[in-house]
Amino acid sequence: MFHWLRDHRRDEARKRLFPPEWETFARANVAHYCVLDDAERAELRAMMQVFLEEKNWEGCGGLDLTDEIRVTIAAQACLLQLGLPHDYYRNVESILVYPSTVVPPEHHPGFFERVGGPVETSVPLLGQAFNQGGPVILVWDAVLHGARHPEQGHNVVYHEFAHKLDMLDGAADGTPPLADHDQFAEWVAVCSREFQRLRRLAEKGHKTFLDAYGAKNEAEFFAVATETFFDRPLALQRHAPDLYGVLSAYYHQDPAGRVNRTCPVEK
Repeated sequence: MFHWLRDHRRDEARKRLFPPEWETFARANVAHYCVLDDAERAELRAMMQVFLEEKNWEGCGGLDLTDEIRVTIAAQACLLQLGLPHDYYRNVESILVYPSTVVPPEHHPGFFERVGGPVETSVPLLGQAFNQGGPVILVWDAVLHGARHPEQGHNVVYHEFAHKLDMLDGAADGTPPLADHDQFAEWVAVCSREFQRLRRLAEKGHKTFLDAYGAKNEAEFFAVATETFFDRPLALQRHAPDLYGVLSAYYHQDPAGRVNRTCPVEK
């Protein structure tokens, strides 16, 4: 009964008229929204309606959480799942948005909490994703800048929601749930090779087409590669065609094929 009611609510949300002001926000703020074809854009709008309704949104640090902020984030988060079978990020319950760079409070382990490694000190961040249904934290000025300037290759929404895709199988290990053994084998072979290449170059201080932050671990590599796949697809295709290929096969999208499209005139 619960699933029937949920699916019914989602169907109703998908059928609602997409508010004209939301369309204006998406066109003005999200460069990728404009290069989708009509069918992709219609599906993205329908996904956004459900995503915006189901998630808990909270403005933090004095931020007035407006529809513009919510729509700009939703458009980018849903774009990642546009070609995927999905459940509207079932492992995301809340999205917390700060106005600018935030330093989160330090985590102090409880008396009965088991600590599997060193406790990380708090550092300034632009975004953060927590496992096991935890929230996604985003910084609005970074969200807006990345959405409007894909040519720079940094997008905090893609990065953090890629982590959430990665976590769907319970582990943040750089390998999201894949279709079958063959896709898994190719993914491991290509991503392991490219991760090690990035790590070698980063250790030598060489600048590469992938952000060196991706050399931190496999989870960050997947998130950084996702940013580059959507934001700088031609560079990724040129420098690491096999990596572009496995990401395209996973996301069922071809951002390189959208590069020369322009935003259609509103009707």
